[in-house]
Amino acid sequence: MTATPDTRPARRIAPGELALLASVFVIAACGLVYELAAGALASYLLGDSVLQFSTIIGTYLFAMGLGSWLSRFVERQLVAQFLRIELLVGLVGGLMPAALFAAHSMLPPGAAGAFRVLLYALVLLVGALVGLEIPLVMRILKRHFSERYALKELVSQVLTFDYLGALVVALAFPLLLVPHLGLVRTGVFFGLLNAAVAVWALWLFRGELRRPGGYALSCAAVVAVLCVAMLGADRFTSWAEDHFYGERVILRESSAYQRVVLTSGPAGVRLFLNGNLQFHSRDEYRYHEALVHPAMAAHGAPRRVLVLGGGDGLAVREILKYPSVEQVVLVDLDAHVTRLFTEQPLLRRLNGEALRSPKVQVVNADAFQWLEQPGEPFDVIVVDFPDPSNFSLGKLYTTSFYERVDQRLAAAGYLVVQTTSPLIARHSFWTVTTTLEAVGFNVTAYHAHVPSFGEWGFTLAGRRPWRLPTALPPGLRFLTLDGLPALLHFPPDMARVPTEVNRLSNQVLVHTFEREWGQVQ
Repeated sequence: MTATPDTRPARRIAPGELALLASVFVIAACGLVYELAAGALASYLLGDSVLQFSTIIGTYLFAMGLGSWLSRFVERQLVAQFLRIELLVGLVGGLMPAALFAAHSMLPPGAAGAFRVLLYALVLLVGALVGLEIPLVMRILKRHFSERYALKELVSQVLTFDYLGALVVALAFPLLLVPHLGLVRTGVFFGLLNAAVAVWALWLFRGELRRPGGYALSCAAVVAVLCVAMLGADRFTSWAEDHFYGERVILRESSAYQRVVLTSGPAGVRLFLNGNLQFHSRDEYRYHEALVHPAMAAHGAPRRVLVLGGGDGLAVREILKYPSVEQVVLVDLDAHVTRLFTEQPLLRRLNGEALRSPKVQVVNADAFQWLEQPGEPFDVIVVDFPDPSNFSLGKLYTTSFYERVDQRLAAAGYLVVQTTSPLIARHSFWTVTTTLEAVGFNVTAYHAHVPSFGEWGFTLAGRRPWRLPTALPPGLRFLTLDGLPALLHFPPDMARVPTEVNRLSNQVLVHTFEREWGQVQ
């Protein structure tokens, strides 16, 4: 028996059908970019990235659901309504990062509440508009190509393109878009893509529109506004950051993890990461001398030193003042920051070319994961992470993390941790002490005054008790042997209070830190 060949012609996809399916891909990509941009901006400007991303995503998805529900009330002129929505999404979503930056720069200090109202209002508006898009596309496809699609095939096609667009943007946003375009330009670029979908729809379905000329003018106006915004994005970002920081910004770059800004003023240079001050060149020596030397000098002759965080190399600069040091391993997540402080002339002068020393090995990795790797022990470990303002940072202050540190600390070694302000965040400070003691360390807490930060705390830990050193390296500008005992004294308003242990399963430190620092903002 001979099989009869299938002589039916292969189904060809009509141009309009292909255009609408392609628009689904673009719509999904644009919608996700606006969501990610809002979350990133909220974490940059308000802190606590986990909380901000969680609430932004939740609000955005709710708004999308609301928009999908509202689409049932759109019954006539589907193409015209779709075109209007695309232009609105492109305009509002594309300019949202710029609007939020401008609002944050212009609002007075302490107006975080007003900024949050604007942030969530824009997220709700953009999310609702995005939620309207896909149902309208599906109905347009069904109306024009009903003979070609069963309902299940239509849904399958649309959702496939929808999810593909989301996947592409989810990968491109942190790896390509933000590092190369920045948040403002990324928003505007995808706003232009939404406008392009509107232009495409205008051309494909111009015969169905009552006043195609009016829609053409609207498309041209939106594209013109977004093109102007794209051309002026750098100037706008510079204005917003200069206004926000109050000094001349001499370096502004974005990495995959954070916004890096360097300012210059009469008193010196300041480094900000995601809007948070990391150091001021006029007094950073106080912080870094207090962080490094009590542990290093008490050890006697440290050979191998590990620095976790501290990608600016300023702690490494202090460590290299000890002739006994043979190797310093610096583990910092952000390669962008360590590269800047290795290559940028001004920053190299600040850290004394420390990251270029042949004794220094720079490793760009997550410290929590890096510590799981086997390796030789270190005589001194310096932990110089940002404050525990969110859960991703809070895990670096838990018993789980300190247990990993303990595995890499020599039996006679010392660990020192920057531990926020014992005056402003008293419970947070002593929570770190309690957590280190829970791991089995002998702990010594101390503090120093750093004018740019106020009263700042540190915690020294080891398997052997710490003793006051008998010698310090020459040339220190702040620490002296006579002055060291004063750092150990805590007046009543900074004295120890009972606190819980910070574990990975509870992260009480993040909640405590947010509450205490929130009272002074």
